[in-house]
Amino acid sequence: MKAYLFPGQGSQRTGMGEKLFDAFPEITTAADAILGYSIKELCLKDARRQLGQTQYTQPALYVVNALTCRQRAKDTGERPDFAAGHSLGEYNALECAGAFGFEDGLRLVKKRGELMSTAPKGAMAAILGLPADRVAGILGDSGLGAIDVANYNASTQTIISGLEQDIRAAQKPFEDQGAMYIPLNAGGAFHSRYMKPVVQEFAAFLQGFQLVAPKIPVIANIDALPYRPESLARNLLDQLANPVRWQDSVTYLLRQGVTEFPELGPGDVLTKLMRGIKSQLKPTAPQPAAAKAIPPSPPPSTSPQQRVADWNRAHPVGTNVRAKGYEQTLTTKSQAVVLFGHRAAVYMQGYNGYFALDEVEPIIQVARVA
Repeated sequence: MKAYLFPGQGSQRTGMGEKLFDAFPEITTAADAILGYSIKELCLKDARRQLGQTQYTQPALYVVNALTCRQRAKDTGERPDFAAGHSLGEYNALECAGAFGFEDGLRLVKKRGELMSTAPKGAMAAILGLPADRVAGILGDSGLGAIDVANYNASTQTIISGLEQDIRAAQKPFEDQGAMYIPLNAGGAFHSRYMKPVVQEFAAFLQGFQLVAPKIPVIANIDALPYRPESLARNLLDQLANPVRWQDSVTYLLRQGVTEFPELGPGDVLTKLMRGIKSQLKPTAPQPAAAKAIPPSPPPSTSPQQRVADWNRAHPVGTNVRAKGYEQTLTTKSQAVVLFGHRAAVYMQGYNGYFALDEVEPIIQVARVA
Protein backbone atom coordinates (compact mmCIF):
# COMPACT_ATOMS: atom_id res chain seq x y z
CA MET A 1 0.00 0.00 0.00
CA LYS A 2 0.98 3.59 -0.61
CA ALA A 3 0.64 6.79 1.45
CA TYR A 4 1.30 10.24 -0.02
CA LEU A 5 3.19 12.57 2.35
CA PHE A 6 3.04 16.36 2.00
CA PRO A 7 5.66 18.59 3.68
CA GLY A 8 4.92 21.76 5.62
CA GLN A 9 6.60 25.03 6.50
CA GLY A 10 10.38 24.74 6.62
CA SER A 11 10.61 22.82 3.34
CA GLN A 12 10.28 25.92 1.16
CA ARG A 13 13.18 26.97 -1.03
CA THR A 14 13.66 29.39 -3.89
CA GLY A 15 13.26 27.55 -7.20
CA MET A 16 10.68 25.06 -5.95
CA GLY A 17 8.07 24.03 -8.51
CA GLU A 18 10.20 25.20 -11.43
CA LYS A 19 8.80 22.71 -13.96
CA LEU A 20 5.27 22.63 -12.57
CA PHE A 21 3.74 26.09 -13.03
CA ASP A 22 3.83 26.00 -16.82
CA ALA A 23 2.73 22.35 -16.85
CA PHE A 24 -0.53 23.30 -15.09
CA PRO A 25 -1.31 26.84 -16.33
CA GLU A 26 -5.00 26.82 -15.32
CA ILE A 27 -4.18 26.02 -11.71
CA THR A 28 -1.33 28.55 -11.66
CA THR A 29 -3.65 31.25 -13.02
CA ALA A 30 -6.32 30.40 -10.45
CA ALA A 31 -3.72 30.63 -7.67
CA ASP A 32 -2.58 34.06 -8.88
CA ALA A 33 -6.17 35.31 -8.87
CA ILE A 34 -6.76 34.16 -5.29
CA LEU A 35 -3.44 35.37 -3.92
CA GLY A 36 -3.18 38.66 -5.81
CA TYR A 37 0.38 38.03 -6.93
CA SER A 38 2.34 35.66 -9.18
CA ILE A 39 2.96 32.40 -7.36
CA LYS A 40 5.51 31.46 -10.02
CA GLU A 41 7.51 34.65 -9.47
CA LEU A 42 7.41 34.17 -5.70
CA CYS A 43 8.63 30.58 -5.80
CA LEU A 44 11.21 30.90 -8.56
CA LYS A 45 12.68 34.37 -7.95
CA ASP A 46 11.47 35.67 -4.58
CA ALA A 47 12.70 39.12 -5.56
CA ARG A 48 11.16 40.73 -2.47
CA ARG A 49 12.46 38.10 -0.03
CA GLN A 50 8.94 37.08 0.97
CA LEU A 51 9.13 33.31 0.65
CA GLY A 52 10.30 32.94 4.24
CA GLN A 53 7.37 34.96 5.62
CA THR A 54 4.55 32.79 6.93
CA GLN A 55 1.77 34.55 5.01
CA TYR A 56 3.64 33.78 1.76
CA THR A 57 5.33 30.52 2.72
CA GLN A 58 2.13 28.61 3.39
CA PRO A 59 0.29 29.41 0.12
CA ALA A 60 3.49 28.79 -1.85
CA LEU A 61 4.01 25.35 -0.34
CA TYR A 62 0.34 24.46 -0.72
CA VAL A 63 0.45 25.29 -4.45
CA VAL A 64 3.73 23.49 -5.11
CA ASN A 65 2.62 20.41 -3.14
CA ALA A 66 -0.69 20.34 -5.04
CA LEU A 67 1.03 20.65 -8.42
CA THR A 68 3.50 17.93 -7.46
CA CYS A 69 0.57 15.68 -6.60
CA ARG A 70 -1.03 16.33 -9.99
CA GLN A 71 2.23 15.67 -11.78
CA ARG A 72 2.54 12.37 -9.93
CA ALA A 73 -0.98 11.38 -10.95
CA LYS A 74 -0.26 12.36 -14.55
CA ASP A 75 2.97 10.36 -14.62
CA THR A 76 1.73 7.23 -12.85
CA GLY A 77 -2.07 7.16 -13.01
CA GLU A 78 -2.02 5.85 -9.44
CA ARG A 79 -4.19 6.68 -6.43
CA PRO A 80 -2.78 6.48 -2.91
CA ASP A 81 -4.35 4.35 -0.19
CA PHE A 82 -3.68 6.99 2.48
CA ALA A 83 -2.53 10.61 2.71
CA ALA A 84 -0.86 12.60 5.46
CA GLY A 85 0.71 16.02 5.70
CA HIS A 86 2.93 17.74 8.24
CA SER A 87 1.16 20.84 9.61
CA LEU A 88 0.43 22.97 6.50
CA GLY A 89 0.88 19.81 4.41
CA GLU A 90 -2.26 18.37 5.99
CA TYR A 91 -4.28 20.74 3.79
CA ASN A 92 -2.69 19.13 0.74
CA ALA A 93 -3.49 15.68 2.09
CA LEU A 94 -7.14 16.70 2.47
CA GLU A 95 -7.23 18.30 -0.99
CA CYS A 96 -5.69 15.17 -2.48
CA ALA A 97 -8.38 13.11 -0.75
CA GLY A 98 -11.23 15.30 -2.05
CA ALA A 99 -12.26 16.96 1.23
CA PHE A 100 -12.23 20.31 -0.60
CA GLY A 101 -11.13 21.64 -3.98
CA PHE A 102 -7.80 23.24 -4.82
CA GLU A 103 -9.14 26.80 -4.78
CA ASP A 104 -11.00 26.48 -1.48
CA GLY A 105 -7.92 24.87 0.04
CA LEU A 106 -5.76 27.76 -1.12
CA ARG A 107 -8.20 30.31 0.34
CA LEU A 108 -8.06 28.48 3.67
CA VAL A 109 -4.27 28.31 3.62
CA LYS A 110 -3.94 31.97 2.64
CA LYS A 111 -6.08 33.00 5.61
CA ARG A 112 -4.30 30.57 7.91
CA GLY A 113 -0.90 31.98 6.98
CA GLU A 114 -2.07 35.57 7.39
CA LEU A 115 -3.51 34.88 10.83
CA MET A 116 -0.54 32.88 12.05
CA SER A 117 1.79 35.70 10.98
CA THR A 118 -0.07 38.08 13.33
CA ALA A 119 0.19 35.89 16.45
CA PRO A 120 2.51 37.02 19.30
CA LYS A 121 6.09 36.91 18.10
CA GLY A 122 7.65 33.60 18.99
CA ALA A 123 10.28 31.09 18.02
CA MET A 124 10.89 27.37 17.67
CA ALA A 125 13.85 25.04 18.12
CA ALA A 126 14.64 21.42 17.32
CA ILE A 127 15.87 19.19 20.14
CA LEU A 128 17.82 16.23 18.77
CA GLY A 129 19.13 13.23 20.64
CA LEU A 130 16.60 13.02 23.49
CA PRO A 131 13.24 11.21 23.70
CA ALA A 132 10.15 13.40 24.01
CA ASP A 133 9.54 12.55 27.67
CA ARG A 134 13.05 13.78 28.53
CA VAL A 135 12.38 16.99 26.60
CA ALA A 136 9.23 17.60 28.65
CA GLY A 137 11.10 16.79 31.85
CA ILE A 138 13.91 19.23 31.13
CA LEU A 139 11.40 21.99 30.35
CA GLY A 140 9.70 21.37 33.69
CA ASP A 141 12.89 21.07 35.71
CA SER A 142 14.32 24.26 34.15
CA GLY A 143 11.32 26.45 34.90
CA LEU A 144 10.45 26.67 31.21
CA GLY A 145 6.79 25.76 31.54
CA ALA A 146 5.84 28.56 29.13
CA ILE A 147 7.32 26.49 26.28
CA ASP A 148 5.18 23.87 24.50
CA VAL A 149 6.11 20.84 22.43
CA ALA A 150 5.08 21.66 18.84
CA ASN A 151 6.11 18.55 16.89
CA TYR A 152 6.73 14.97 17.93
CA ASN A 153 8.68 14.26 14.77
CA ALA A 154 10.60 11.12 15.70
CA SER A 155 11.83 9.21 18.72
CA THR A 156 14.74 11.60 19.27
CA GLN A 157 13.57 14.68 17.35
CA THR A 158 11.19 17.02 19.14
CA ILE A 159 10.34 20.62 18.22
CA ILE A 160 9.62 23.13 20.96
CA SER A 161 7.71 26.39 20.55
CA GLY A 162 7.32 29.52 22.64
CA LEU A 163 8.18 33.17 23.07
CA GLU A 164 11.58 34.20 21.73
CA GLN A 165 13.21 34.87 25.11
CA ASP A 166 12.04 31.52 26.49
CA ILE A 167 13.31 29.57 23.49
CA ARG A 168 16.70 31.28 23.82
CA ALA A 169 16.79 30.42 27.52
CA ALA A 170 16.14 26.76 26.74
CA GLN A 171 19.37 26.25 24.80
CA LYS A 172 21.73 25.77 27.75
CA PRO A 173 19.56 23.30 29.74
CA PHE A 174 19.23 21.03 26.71
CA GLU A 175 22.86 21.24 25.68
CA ASP A 176 23.87 20.51 29.27
CA GLN A 177 21.95 17.23 28.91
CA GLY A 178 23.83 16.30 25.73
CA ALA A 179 21.10 17.24 23.26
CA MET A 180 21.64 19.12 20.04
CA TYR A 181 19.68 22.37 20.11
CA ILE A 182 18.94 23.99 16.75
CA PRO A 183 16.93 27.24 16.49
CA LEU A 184 14.54 27.12 13.54
CA ASN A 185 13.71 29.95 11.17
CA ALA A 186 10.00 29.36 11.72
CA GLY A 187 8.61 32.88 12.02
CA GLY A 188 6.39 32.19 15.04
CA ALA A 189 5.49 29.98 17.98
CA PHE A 190 3.49 27.56 15.86
CA HIS A 191 1.48 24.66 17.32
CA SER A 192 1.58 26.16 20.79
CA ARG A 193 -0.70 28.00 23.22
CA TYR A 194 0.42 31.24 21.53
CA MET A 195 -1.65 30.36 18.46
CA LYS A 196 -4.91 30.30 20.43
CA PRO A 197 -5.79 33.93 19.55
CA VAL A 198 -5.78 32.83 15.90
CA VAL A 199 -8.20 29.93 16.38
CA GLN A 200 -11.39 31.93 16.95
CA GLU A 201 -10.92 34.11 13.86
CA PHE A 202 -10.00 31.14 11.70
CA ALA A 203 -13.08 29.29 12.98
CA ALA A 204 -15.31 32.11 11.75
CA PHE A 205 -13.59 32.05 8.34
CA LEU A 206 -13.84 28.27 8.13
CA GLN A 207 -17.63 28.42 8.47
CA GLY A 208 -17.86 29.76 4.93
CA PHE A 209 -16.51 26.54 3.41
CA GLN A 210 -18.05 23.17 2.72
CA LEU A 211 -15.88 20.25 3.77
CA VAL A 212 -16.77 16.73 2.69
CA ALA A 213 -15.62 13.30 3.83
CA PRO A 214 -12.21 12.37 2.36
CA LYS A 215 -12.32 9.65 -0.30
CA ILE A 216 -9.24 8.01 1.20
CA PRO A 217 -8.09 8.01 4.84
CA VAL A 218 -6.21 11.16 5.82
CA ILE A 219 -4.17 10.87 9.02
CA ALA A 220 -4.75 13.86 11.29
CA ASN A 221 -1.87 15.67 13.00
CA ILE A 222 -3.93 16.16 16.14
CA ASP A 223 -4.44 12.48 17.06
CA ALA A 224 -2.55 10.43 14.42
CA LEU A 225 -5.81 8.75 13.37
CA PRO A 226 -7.90 8.98 10.19
CA TYR A 227 -10.13 12.02 9.87
CA ARG A 228 -13.78 11.41 10.64
CA PRO A 229 -16.33 13.37 8.57
CA GLU A 230 -17.70 15.12 11.64
CA SER A 231 -14.24 16.21 12.83
CA LEU A 232 -12.92 17.92 9.69
CA ALA A 233 -13.31 21.54 10.82
CA ARG A 234 -12.52 20.78 14.47
CA ASN A 235 -9.25 19.08 13.57
CA LEU A 236 -8.10 21.97 11.40
CA LEU A 237 -8.76 24.38 14.26
CA ASP A 238 -7.20 22.21 16.97
CA GLN A 239 -4.14 21.67 14.80
CA LEU A 240 -3.18 25.35 15.10
CA ALA A 241 -2.46 25.33 18.84
CA ASN A 242 -1.59 21.68 19.47
CA PRO A 243 1.41 19.50 18.61
CA VAL A 244 1.87 17.63 15.34
CA ARG A 245 2.05 13.91 16.20
CA TRP A 246 4.10 12.95 13.17
CA GLN A 247 5.88 9.93 14.63
CA ASP A 248 2.55 8.45 15.69
CA SER A 249 1.05 9.24 12.28
CA VAL A 250 3.77 7.39 10.40
CA THR A 251 3.65 4.53 12.90
CA TYR A 252 -0.10 4.22 12.28
CA LEU A 253 0.50 4.00 8.53
CA LEU A 254 3.21 1.40 8.95
CA ARG A 255 0.89 -0.65 11.16
CA GLN A 256 -1.70 -0.60 8.37
CA GLY A 257 0.81 -2.24 6.03
CA VAL A 258 1.88 0.85 4.07
CA THR A 259 5.22 0.20 2.38
CA GLU A 260 5.56 3.16 -0.03
CA PHE A 261 5.70 6.79 1.12
CA PRO A 262 6.16 9.19 -1.83
CA GLU A 263 6.87 12.71 -0.56
CA LEU A 264 5.09 15.21 -2.80
CA GLY A 265 6.65 18.62 -2.44
CA PRO A 266 10.07 20.26 -2.14
CA GLY A 267 12.82 18.42 -0.28
CA ASP A 268 12.76 15.08 1.50
CA VAL A 269 12.43 15.95 5.20
CA LEU A 270 9.44 13.63 5.67
CA THR A 271 11.14 10.80 3.79
CA LYS A 272 14.09 10.97 6.14
CA LEU A 273 11.83 11.07 9.18
CA MET A 274 9.81 8.12 7.89
CA ARG A 275 12.93 6.00 7.45
CA GLY A 276 14.06 6.75 10.98
CA ILE A 277 10.63 5.97 12.43
CA LYS A 278 10.43 2.76 10.43
CA SER A 279 13.85 1.63 11.62
CA GLN A 280 12.72 1.99 15.26
CA LEU A 281 9.35 0.29 14.86
CA LYS A 282 9.00 -3.06 16.56
CA PRO A 283 6.84 -5.42 14.49
CA THR A 284 3.64 -6.60 16.12
CA ALA A 285 2.62 -9.08 13.46
CA PRO A 286 4.20 -10.78 10.44
CA GLN A 287 4.28 -8.64 7.31
CA PRO A 288 1.80 -9.68 4.57
CA ALA A 289 3.46 -11.83 1.93
CA ALA A 290 2.69 -9.27 -0.80
CA ALA A 291 4.21 -6.34 1.08
CA LYS A 292 7.63 -5.19 -0.10
CA ALA A 293 9.64 -3.88 2.80
CA ILE A 294 11.96 -0.98 2.20
CA PRO A 295 15.45 -2.46 2.37
CA PRO A 296 17.53 -1.09 5.25
CA SER A 297 20.60 0.97 4.52
CA PRO A 298 23.78 -1.11 4.58
CA PRO A 299 25.63 -0.82 7.87
CA PRO A 300 28.62 1.51 7.79
CA SER A 301 32.08 0.11 8.33
CA THR A 302 32.42 2.11 11.56
CA SER A 303 29.95 2.93 14.31
CA PRO A 304 27.74 6.05 13.94
CA GLN A 305 29.41 7.52 17.02
CA GLN A 306 32.85 7.10 15.46
CA ARG A 307 31.69 8.55 12.15
CA VAL A 308 30.28 11.59 13.96
CA ALA A 309 33.51 12.05 15.90
CA ASP A 310 35.60 11.74 12.71
CA TRP A 311 33.38 14.20 10.85
CA ASN A 312 33.42 16.82 13.61
CA ARG A 313 37.19 16.52 13.92
CA ALA A 314 37.70 17.16 10.20
CA HIS A 315 34.78 19.40 9.18
CA PRO A 316 33.77 22.49 11.19
CA VAL A 317 30.32 24.04 11.11
CA GLY A 318 30.01 25.98 7.85
CA THR A 319 31.57 23.29 5.67
CA ASN A 320 30.32 23.31 2.07
CA VAL A 321 29.11 19.94 0.88
CA ARG A 322 27.49 18.17 -2.04
CA ALA A 323 24.37 16.20 -1.12
CA LYS A 324 22.88 13.28 -2.95
CA GLY A 325 19.95 14.48 -5.08
CA TYR A 326 20.80 18.20 -4.81
CA GLU A 327 22.57 20.18 -7.51
CA GLN A 328 23.32 23.22 -5.39
CA THR A 329 26.11 23.43 -2.83
CA LEU A 330 24.84 23.12 0.75
CA THR A 331 26.49 24.36 3.94
CA THR A 332 26.42 22.62 7.32
CA LYS A 333 24.60 24.42 10.13
CA SER A 334 25.66 22.20 13.01
CA GLN A 335 28.12 19.61 14.12
CA ALA A 336 27.23 16.02 13.23
CA VAL A 337 25.09 14.04 15.68
CA VAL A 338 23.77 10.51 16.06
CA LEU A 339 20.01 10.39 15.38
CA PHE A 340 17.60 7.59 16.25
CA GLY A 341 20.47 5.82 17.98
CA HIS A 342 22.11 4.76 14.73
CA ARG A 343 22.12 7.51 12.05
CA ALA A 344 25.09 9.85 11.74
CA ALA A 345 23.65 13.13 10.43
CA VAL A 346 24.26 16.85 10.10
CA TYR A 347 21.93 19.88 9.73
CA MET A 348 22.14 22.20 6.69
CA GLN A 349 21.76 25.97 6.49
CA GLY A 350 18.58 27.18 4.83
CA TYR A 351 17.10 23.70 4.85
CA ASN A 352 15.91 23.15 8.43
CA GLY A 353 16.54 19.46 8.05
CA TYR A 354 19.27 16.92 8.60
CA PHE A 355 21.19 14.77 6.10
CA ALA A 356 22.82 11.42 6.78
CA LEU A 357 26.61 11.65 6.56
CA ASP A 358 26.60 8.92 3.92
CA GLU A 359 24.54 11.28 1.70
CA VAL A 360 26.96 14.22 1.79
CA GLU A 361 30.49 14.82 0.55
CA PRO A 362 32.66 17.74 1.71
CA ILE A 363 33.82 20.08 -1.03
CA ILE A 364 37.56 20.52 -0.84
CA GLN A 365 38.43 24.17 -1.35
CA VAL A 366 41.55 24.69 -3.49
CA ALA A 367 43.37 27.99 -3.09
CA ARG A 368 43.83 29.87 -6.36
CA VAL A 369 47.22 31.41 -7.06
CA ALA A 370 47.18 34.65 -9.08
